[in-house]
Amino acid sequence: MRKGILAASVAALLAAPAMAAEFKWANNGDIRAMDPYTLNETVQNAVLSNIYEPLVRRNKTLGTEPALAVSWEQKSPVVWTFHLRPGVKWEDGSTLSADDVVFSYKRVASKSSQLADVVASIKEVRKVDDLTVEIETKGPDPILLSELPGWAIVNAAWMTKNNSVEPAIVGTNENFALRNAMGTGPFHLVSREADRRTVMEKNPNWWDKPEHNLQRFTFDVIASAPTRVAALLSGEEDLIYTVPTQDMDRIAQTPGLKLIQGPELRTIYLGLDQARDELLFSDVKGKNPLKDKRVREAFTLAIDEDAIAKVVMRGQAKPTYELYGAGINGFNPALNTRPKADIAKAKALLAEAGYPNGFSITLDCPNDRYVNDEAICTAIGSMMAKVGVKVQVYARTKVKFFSEVGYPNYQTSFYLLGWTPSTYDAHNALNQLMASRQADGSGIGNDGGYSNPKVDDLIRKVAVELDMKKRSAMIDEAMKTIQGDFATIPLHQQTIVWAAKKNIDIVEPADNAIQMRWVKVN
Repeated sequence: MRKGILAASVAALLAAPAMAAEFKWANNGDIRAMDPYTLNETVQNAVLSNIYEPLVRRNKTLGTEPALAVSWEQKSPVVWTFHLRPGVKWEDGSTLSADDVVFSYKRVASKSSQLADVVASIKEVRKVDDLTVEIETKGPDPILLSELPGWAIVNAAWMTKNNSVEPAIVGTNENFALRNAMGTGPFHLVSREADRRTVMEKNPNWWDKPEHNLQRFTFDVIASAPTRVAALLSGEEDLIYTVPTQDMDRIAQTPGLKLIQGPELRTIYLGLDQARDELLFSDVKGKNPLKDKRVREAFTLAIDEDAIAKVVMRGQAKPTYELYGAGINGFNPALNTRPKADIAKAKALLAEAGYPNGFSITLDCPNDRYVNDEAICTAIGSMMAKVGVKVQVYARTKVKFFSEVGYPNYQTSFYLLGWTPSTYDAHNALNQLMASRQADGSGIGNDGGYSNPKVDDLIRKVAVELDMKKRSAMIDEAMKTIQGDFATIPLHQQTIVWAAKKNIDIVEPADNAIQMRWVKVN
């Protein structure tokens, strides 16, 4: 009798679904704000995707699938009809409608938005009825469906009620949406302490069937690499990113822990101020040496990226010379060969440009965003010294870094950044980073102010060209021109490395975005 009862109880436990769990993960830097239109950056986008959702989202293999839009069709080369998912509830109980989509378009396209480029190809968003919208593009857009996952939909009534009709610019002004959130996604915000911790709990009214088994997750900010690793080793955290390269072997050999690794789509690169007549942070007065192509070429030749990849990155990086790497549509291996470091030629170019003794310049760098970011900048400073350029590395937390170096301030002369094209297409990197800054959001990430009419023309043509062969040729021509101008200095694609407890099931996509909707704690 007792054996039968015991057997039945064990069988019932084995058949029962996994209990709702809590998940804790730590990053070396915080997100910038709770408003999804304040920064187009991977960690921020990934964290906020738990609350705010797009019409079309990415799946586990980075393909597109329905989200807030359940279906769509193209009525003409420039008009798309999107049918909204019926019955989707906002956290306050109101129902998603076409009004929210129209409002969200106007808001994301506004001057204070840092995601205006995501919708730069869109001319108008029109309400057809409560569950139908039309999106009209300025011309044929061959990658519209790949662009839409980067545009999260917000609640019109909530934003209006809380005086957040336009996004605030972090560090310049303030509004309610910077510190609060209300969405349709799998989780909702419980608490937020900037630079310390953000806590979210499961949304019981989410429209989708959860794959995760989480009741709550906590995003902790642990800037110190040793402290972050110690938190994983002690069991305080379930997952950490970034993982210090020097601790990878130790973590891999620790019982109960694992490394999760894969290639990343992000390219780490250096940018140079080519817009100002005088650099902000240099001892050269009355002119801007970076406007001289010979100086930019000298900078490129002074940097030994192979050494950075081998020594600083400990082999966890692949040198690149395009602004987008393998896995991005438009990548061409033939254009990806870096020029070898050449100290003698770099010195000769500087002398020819009028700087035989070099000059000093500040290199802006985050210290909590990319793998070994500050160490990379320090190594570059040492390399530049060999050609007479004295580099002062100014490293700080990414929240401060992005506010100063990025839109709308562009307070930089020389900087390190990383970029993953959100569309997984070369046009995104070209239009964001290399196009001349324009009112429609093109060039918003062009912190160095590079401007070439030929490149601008090619980028515009790439945006509407439906013939893929012609389109690829235009992408190549734009990249050849950019490389010929030495407009930027691509460095490498880093390897994604996450470290987690072995009882954590998680998907590691090539865009390095941690998505809670796929996390299970076993």
